[in-house]
Amino acid sequence: MSPQRFRSLDDPEALRSLVRNLREAIYITNARGDILDANPAFFTLLGVRSLADLQQYGANELVVDPSRRLQQMEILERDGYVRDFELQLVRPDGGLLTVLDSLYAVRDTVNDEMLYHGVLVDISQRKRMEEELRQQSMRDPLTGCFNRRYLAEIDEEMSRSDGTWGCLFIDIDHFKHYNDTHGHQMGDNTLIRMSRFLMRQVRAEEPVVRVGGDEFVIVMRGASEAQTMMVAQRMQAAALRTAPVPFSLGWAARTSSENLMNTMHRADQNLLAVRVIERTPTRITGAIPREDDQRT
Repeated sequence: MSPQRFRSLDDPEALRSLVRNLREAIYITNARGDILDANPAFFTLLGVRSLADLQQYGANELVVDPSRRLQQMEILERDGYVRDFELQLVRPDGGLLTVLDSLYAVRDTVNDEMLYHGVLVDISQRKRMEEELRQQSMRDPLTGCFNRRYLAEIDEEMSRSDGTWGCLFIDIDHFKHYNDTHGHQMGDNTLIRMSRFLMRQVRAEEPVVRVGGDEFVIVMRGASEAQTMMVAQRMQAAALRTAPVPFSLGWAARTSSENLMNTMHRADQNLLAVRVIERTPTRITGAIPREDDQRT
C-alpha cells in the first residue's frame, strides 16, 4: 500500500491504522451497553486480551456509580454527544480507573438501532496525584496532623447534617517555655511527640487537627455526649503514663443544630489541666471551666 494513502482520513486503511495505533481507548456500544467493538488500547485499559473477554460485561456494568452513567446518557440523548465526562470504571480484575469519556450517537440504518462511538482517556494517575496534593494541602507539615483547611472542610460538610459529634480540645501547657528555654527544635519535637500521643488515643477515622501553635482538636463523628466524655477520661488516664508533656483538655458534644466550630469553641472553654505524673486521675467533665492558676 502506498504511504500516500495515509495522508487522508478519508482513506479506510488510514482510519483503521489510526484506531489500531492510538493510545486512547476507542469503542462502539449499543443502547443496551453491549461492547460491540474496541481497539487494542481499550483492551489494555481494561486488562483483557480481546473482545471475547468482555462478552459478559456491558458498559453499564463497568461504571462504578450507576447514577453517573444515567446522567451521561441523559446528556447524550439530549445533545447527541458527550465530551470529557468523568467516570470511575471497575475492570474485570477489580482494578479501579478514572477516565474521561467522549462519545456521540449514530444511527445504524441497516439494523435501525442507535450506536455510540466513544473514546476513553485514562486519568487515573492524574487523579491520584491530585488527591495526594489535596491531602498534603490539608496536613500540617511538621506533625502530620490535619490542619485548619481540613477542619473548615469537614465543618461545612458535617454542619449540613443532623448527626452528632464530639470534640476534644487539647492545649499544651507552658509551651512557650519549651521554645524560650530549649529552642525551637525542642518545641517542634514536643509538638511531634504530642501529636503521636493523641493519634494513639483515638481511632484512625477520628482526625487529629492542629489548629494553632500548641493547640489540637480531635473530631469524633457520631459520638454522643457520654461517648465523648469517655474518650476524654480515657485520654486523661493515658496521659498519666505516656503523655510527653502536661496539657489541658476540654471536651464538648454537639447540642441542637450547632456547627462544628461552635462545639469546638465550647470544648476550648472547658479546659482542665491534665497531669502527667503517676496518680489517680480526677474526673473531668465538659462543664468544668479552665483552671487558669494551673496554666501559664
